Amino acid sequence: MQARDIWIAPPTHNSTPLPSSGRAGRNLPAAITSALVLVGALGATLFFSRPIFLVLVTALVLAAIWEVAGALARNDIIVSLPPLYVGAIAMMATGATIGAFWVMASLYFTFVAAVLWRLGSTSLPSRPVYDIMATSFLALYVPFSASFLAMISAHSEQPWTLVFFVVIVACNDLGGWAAGVLFGKHPMAPKLSPKKSWEGFVGSVFLTCGAAVGATFVIGIPWWWCFVLGLGAAIIGTLGDLTESLVKRQVGLKDMSNMVPGHGGLMDRFDSMLFCAPAFFFFYAIALGWAL
Repeated sequence: MQARDIWIAPPTHNSTPLPSSGRAGRNLPAAITSALVLVGALGATLFFSRPIFLVLVTALVLAAIWEVAGALARNDIIVSLPPLYVGAIAMMATGATIGAFWVMASLYFTFVAAVLWRLGSTSLPSRPVYDIMATSFLALYVPFSASFLAMISAHSEQPWTLVFFVVIVACNDLGGWAAGVLFGKHPMAPKLSPKKSWEGFVGSVFLTCGAAVGATFVIGIPWWWCFVLGLGAAIIGTLGDLTESLVKRQVGLKDMSNMVPGHGGLMDRFDSMLFCAPAFFFFYAIALGWAL
């Protein structure tokens, strides 16, 4: 084995979940505690130190990359972690400082570096095309999407645009979960996510649109723009959930990991946010006249 081959995430194993609380389908005390810790840490740094906030988000991105790489390793797919880690840091840093052009450049060079890294790892199983494609997918899925949070932060003097983003995506998750638990009868994608229902999706739409319109005076955007954003967040956030479920079903996992008690893995908690971050940035760019 070559020295570079030690940079391989071990396959993730299904772990025993914490006891669920009634119809919620999860351990609510653990889930609430984990959510409060995450939200508290992100919120405190967002308001009091934007650089520390971005460092914390970058650390979560790196942890999420390791998490997905471990999931893919169950199918003998080897993600090129070193170039992906360097590329992720570059995407977050350029997004926070010099803008979208250099984020795209960082993504491109991450792909090139991943190809070179994998072709140089001759001792690994001979499936380089699968590994390169998986690494490229993961580069788009996690750090590239997360870099739009850094770009939103860079364009906003006040933290409210990011707070608005987090609240709307949280409303999507909360509305879908609550309506699904109370009224869910018609599965949306039974083979991917048996618990996700059309009734839950309607709950997501109502809560995200209501919260978005209610926040119109805080962020200074017309209510109809906010309504469109709420509707888009419900649709795109649901696609994010289903995409993560697709990955889990493909590799035979119930949760991405057990990093976040009561939720599963980081990607189980942040899948919707990653999908929605680029959409929110483009929305803000159009509605507020940001330069790309």
